Amino acid sequence: MSTQPSLRNQRHWKASGLLVPGLLLMSAAPAWADRIERHFKVDEHPVVTIHNPNGTITVRAWTKSDVMVVAQRATGQVEVDTEQMGNRVDILTRQISDTAAPDDLRTNFEISVPEDTELQIHNDSGGVNVSNVLGDMNVETIAAGVDLEDAAGYLTIKTVGGSFQCVRCAGRLEVTSISGNFRLIDLRSRYVRAQTSEGNILFNGAFLPNATYILKNYSGIIEVRFSPGDSFDLSATSLKGKVHNEAKLIPSSHHHFLPKFGNALFGALNSGRASVNLNSFDGTINILKRD
Repeated sequence: MSTQPSLRNQRHWKASGLLVPGLLLMSAAPAWADRIERHFKVDEHPVVTIHNPNGTITVRAWTKSDVMVVAQRATGQVEVDTEQMGNRVDILTRQISDTAAPDDLRTNFEISVPEDTELQIHNDSGGVNVSNVLGDMNVETIAAGVDLEDAAGYLTIKTVGGSFQCVRCAGRLEVTSISGNFRLIDLRSRYVRAQTSEGNILFNGAFLPNATYILKNYSGIIEVRFSPGDSFDLSATSLKGKVHNEAKLIPSSHHHFLPKFGNALFGALNSGRASVNLNSFDGTINILKRD
């Protein structure tokens, strides 16, 4: 005999708030239905893709050869689809009601992955938090902020208005935004390219030998902090803004010209082993000693 009528009756009783004998637990605690948990067995270097229009995505590395996805939906007006094809796991939130408000579509994710996982994340609003994942990473958001800790690999971050913070990151980092602020703290990267139109950029990391650091904005503040023992070759230019410098630079053999317009600073700190290029249109550039 089919159990479908019984399930329909249970949903009716639950929605009506009726305390039906035998269904008291379901009526009193309906939140369980909005939590979804999935597990996927994977091999080395898996790929995980996440598409979520609204909500927080938290990804952490663990030691298991397993991808665990825990999703918490705000309402039943959004569905969570998960699929595995070989060593790839796809996670997608999908609107199933044309009348749903944006808050009704919010879904928060907590995802555990092997540390060598490659991540591809698309999130419109909410936030993205990733820690201890060492694989390549591509993150695209609109208003969602992005926060990475102890990440490595090839990191590509694109936001419209979301902020970006990278703490103890390594590998190659490329980040762009229209109005987001960037904080690059304790980096160990050999290539950093950070560009935002109206945001501020703070770089307080290591200047590795033969590494390249390019920081650009249209307006706002670009701030680079250094220690006396650091070694870099510096080019800092603001067309309509100011350049403030606390580094004792010596003339550099790499720069043989002065700009006709704006404020510029060229020179090397110590032997100039890293390359630092700072560029702004009408923002302020600060090269300051670390506290």
